[in-house]
Amino acid sequence: MKCVYCAFADSKVIDSRLNENGTSIRRRRECLECGKRFTSYETVEVVPLLVVKRDGSRQAFDPQKIKAGIVKACEKRPVTMAQINTLIETIEKTLMNTLDQEVNSKIIGDMIMRELKKIDEISYVRFAAVYRQFQDVTSFIEFIKKMD
Repeated sequence: MKCVYCAFADSKVIDSRLNENGTSIRRRRECLECGKRFTSYETVEVVPLLVVKRDGSRQAFDPQKIKAGIVKACEKRPVTMAQINTLIETIEKTLMNTLDQEVNSKIIGDMIMRELKKIDEISYVRFAAVYRQFQDVTSFIEFIKKMD
């Protein structure tokens, strides 16, 4: 770390502490050239995740959009908010762990459907009805028959 006083390129860490919310590390440093002390902060660099929509457009990944769709599918069903939040966290962690900067919306939709099916089949079918954009009752019935 470059000294803020004399611009010497080397310093030693005297003390390290997490900040109050745990998102960065505060480090007290001492310049090896002039001996003066200064503070630096270390944070994790978050790479934004872009979602590639069906029409080819791109937008930032927003877990709140996923949550809104899942909550709507789970309306009047015995699914708790804790289950929904866990589902969203699972999907978000999986996407972030891929290290890809762009992900197709189809992949996200398929992940949601897989996880939702484990929680509640009715909510799964409701979500699928919107996500798969069924054009008629026949295609919807065929989808339901494939569930078994």
